[in-house]
Amino acid sequence: MKKYILVVIFGLSLLACKQEPKTVVVKKTAPERHQPKNVAYQWQNAKEWLASTTDSSAIRIALAVNRTDKIHFVKMDSVIVPTDFSGDIEYYLPFPFKVKALENVNKIIFFSYPSQTFATYENGELTYTGPTNMGRKADQTPTGLFFTNWKAEETTSTFNDEWDLKWNFNIANKLGVGWHQYELPGYPASHSCLRLQEKDARYLYEWADQWILLDNNTISVKGTPVIVFGAYDFEAAKPWSQLVANPKALDISEEEITKHVSPFLKTIMTEQQKRIKYQGKK
Repeated sequence: MKKYILVVIFGLSLLACKQEPKTVVVKKTAPERHQPKNVAYQWQNAKEWLASTTDSSAIRIALAVNRTDKIHFVKMDSVIVPTDFSGDIEYYLPFPFKVKALENVNKIIFFSYPSQTFATYENGELTYTGPTNMGRKADQTPTGLFFTNWKAEETTSTFNDEWDLKWNFNIANKLGVGWHQYELPGYPASHSCLRLQEKDARYLYEWADQWILLDNNTISVKGTPVIVFGAYDFEAAKPWSQLVANPKALDISEEEITKHVSPFLKTIMTEQQKRIKYQGKK
């Protein structure tokens, strides 16, 4: 009798090994963040403010608020800066800290056209955010669901072979659209790509997953999901200029993120499962 029980248990364990891998949900601990006493903004002369500021974290926040880089920041007459820089950068950018609808999604990136910002989430927790300059009016960045595919630390633009692109990660292979480091003048100015500061471009380059190919024409596993959403009003003033009158003017709610991701959740989870299965075979 004992031998029979052992055989059955062993047989069940073999069957369990052959089952499809289950979705792995990592309980992401919310990062510890420092909240400012107040989030409010004011206009300042760009050169005067920069000359009086040595705090690197304050400079990083000011550049992000103005969706620009240091080279273009000093060229601006007036810039928007917080009255209190004591908080972490996430408090000055519009993405919500937590999205319940993403709890089972291991990794995802969002690019907001209206606010010109991006964010990464891991199992529903905001993990990284920053500014971007997306496609100009004549070459607007396509919106919808994409997946990261190939990447290169440095490559040459297909639009102009004199443009060197660092930390390039493609999201739409046939369209040639991806993110990379390039100058941020403080408004949508690219030829449809997602421009980033170098620190941010490198972070996403190292954080996101590449696709896995069976051969040159067959994708075995897609990369990290990327959702580009919303529209930019090219005729209006820069949206972030509203922050002086209303610090919450650009806030993106959890409900809005849920609305944008819901039509794609089934596809995202299917592709995530393929990656988990592939990793389980390695």
